[in-house]
Amino acid sequence: MPTQSTAADHIQDLGTYVSASPSSFHAVHEAARRLEEAGFVRLDELEPWKGGAGSFFIIRDGALIAWVVPDGAGPTIGFNILGVHTDSPTFKLKPKPTTGAHGWLQVGVEVYGGPLLNSWLDRELQLAGRLVMLDGTEHLVATGPLLRFPQLAIHLDRTVNDGLTLDKQRHMNPVWGLGNPADFDVLEVLADSVSGASVDPSRIGGYDVIIADTQAPAVFGGSGEFFASGRLDNLSSTHAGLTAMIAHASSGAPAGSPIAMLAAFDHEEIGSNSRSGASGPILEDVLVRISDGLGASASDRRQAMSASFCVSADAGHAVHPNYAERHDPANHPVLNGGPLLKINANQRYATDAVGAALWARLCSDAGVPFQEFVSNNAIPCGSTIGPLTATRLGIRTVDVGVPLLSMHSAREMCGVEDPRRLAAVAELFYRTAP
Repeated sequence: MPTQSTAADHIQDLGTYVSASPSSFHAVHEAARRLEEAGFVRLDELEPWKGGAGSFFIIRDGALIAWVVPDGAGPTIGFNILGVHTDSPTFKLKPKPTTGAHGWLQVGVEVYGGPLLNSWLDRELQLAGRLVMLDGTEHLVATGPLLRFPQLAIHLDRTVNDGLTLDKQRHMNPVWGLGNPADFDVLEVLADSVSGASVDPSRIGGYDVIIADTQAPAVFGGSGEFFASGRLDNLSSTHAGLTAMIAHASSGAPAGSPIAMLAAFDHEEIGSNSRSGASGPILEDVLVRISDGLGASASDRRQAMSASFCVSADAGHAVHPNYAERHDPANHPVLNGGPLLKINANQRYATDAVGAALWARLCSDAGVPFQEFVSNNAIPCGSTIGPLTATRLGIRTVDVGVPLLSMHSAREMCGVEDPRRLAAVAELFYRTAP
């Protein structure tokens, strides 16, 4: 259980999960594998669902929703939803992806979300995602180390340390080999990288393939207090919610407790406007079908929504010691100080006094410290799935998350204690009536 595991055990398992999840499709595949091992049943959206108690999940593209219905659940029972996202800022493979010049093989990519471009330079990178064949079958693919964005040597740009400027079209085209692009096809490399199947590249009908760092996650620091990894925004929350969900199901959902739910959306980094994003219908679709299975009327469903609560868990900012002036002067969250309660007067985060009080109570009951985050007034903050969920469904929502440094870098860092603490509070939240 997250509440009993050590920080070292949890952070090692987080590293294992991140390494298995170079893309959102891999993240839900690995989550599904773990859920099925724990006895969860995968449901098909094309088939009818039976009502009643049990542990279930669905996958829609790069999103996953898992839930536990307790014994005796009625049509007006509320949902305790932990909302997270599976995607991270990166680069996505373009059509006609094989490019190059001057004897180099390169790939054409679009910028996905808001990555720190310079952090991707001079790293061994991979292509990862899904291939969809002309017959509709899908294959996960991950190439391992294949690509690199090589930085221009300082001898050819003597002013580079005075300010690096990267043009997204001209400079962010990674190299992957030598030769004439007319004689090679990176789709053949992707086809050869599919595990356990023979894939004809000429039969690839479409692909959703991104770039991911290949460096293994690592614990570091004078006392081993830090953790570095790609995609901590937001696999740190996805993993916390997943481990808490499995622990909640294995310990038995108490009769009368809410329906516990993990909602792991895709496409948060680009606005969530997709069928698998938080602005899309996926969560409402699942909530309605669960309620229908419990015999709910339209009025019962509205009553259930009013009894529900969403904890939107997404990574947040720790104070940066070299840029403290960029932070609010009175609120300086630190690594290993506990998960964040994220607050914004303009509802970029959905936290209000009711949500803040619930979060404070959950953390107190779990024996977990927490910290408050609010932005410097001169620097607008980002947003999360929290306001989207609250707006679409009218569910009370609070925004929280693990504090990071280097957010949106190819390699972010957190404290080793905070992910386990988030999982412990998530497990308690799953079984607590708001």
